[in-house]
Amino acid sequence: MAKNSCQETAKKQAKKSTTSYRRVLLKISGEFIMGDFTYGIDPKMVDWVAREIYLVSKSGAEICLVIGGGNIFRGISAEVAGIERVTGDYMGMLATIINSLAMQSALERHNIQTRVMSALPIAAVCEPYIRRRAMRHMDKGRVVIFAAGTGNPFFTTDTAAALRASEMGCHALLKATKVDGVYDADPMKVSTAKRYDRLSYMEVLTRDLKVMDASAILLARENDIPILVFSINHSGAFADVVQAKGRYTIITE
Repeated sequence: MAKNSCQETAKKQAKKSTTSYRRVLLKISGEFIMGDFTYGIDPKMVDWVAREIYLVSKSGAEICLVIGGGNIFRGISAEVAGIERVTGDYMGMLATIINSLAMQSALERHNIQTRVMSALPIAAVCEPYIRRRAMRHMDKGRVVIFAAGTGNPFFTTDTAAALRASEMGCHALLKATKVDGVYDADPMKVSTAKRYDRLSYMEVLTRDLKVMDASAILLARENDIPILVFSINHSGAFADVVQAKGRYTIITE
């Protein structure tokens, strides 16, 4: 999509309605930006996400992101290769920084001011995570990408997303996936999988639905942050969900 086309679409989105969720955190898996590759980053998928964020940013919403690192390195899988779990988790955090820098570059091509803030200090390429500074960036309309998870081993980027959404006072946590909501089984493999329009936090936990890890669900529940699960494969889907439209599953109290 050309930049002019993006701008025209954003103007139409802004005219239709104001955002229902003014400040949101978007959680994207590393596997999504891997696209059809078996490893690494597909530039087309990164640009696709950047265009979706562009549309939402022009509608007036404040956006922050957490991107996984599974397309490059997954800490929990490192143990199989004989790497200590803690070391593997730190390696996974570094992978999320690589993905975050790639996303920053794509967003800046769309003239979106973006800051990468890392829980692991790497001053040469990104800012250290400081909550008040992150809040200031968002108040100024900048997109903030939170890298390196929580900065601690044994915690996933799902938990980091719930933590940062809580710290930033986000009105919703949006989890972008390849399917249009939460199912009781993988709809890619089970044709009879049941889709849910709405769930409570406790239903997700008691039914062991693989949406996010338990600590992320509990953290969102404690801070009363709704989780919206949607497919980002369709153009404009992110903008629709931010406006409480489109197709998604919402997880609330």
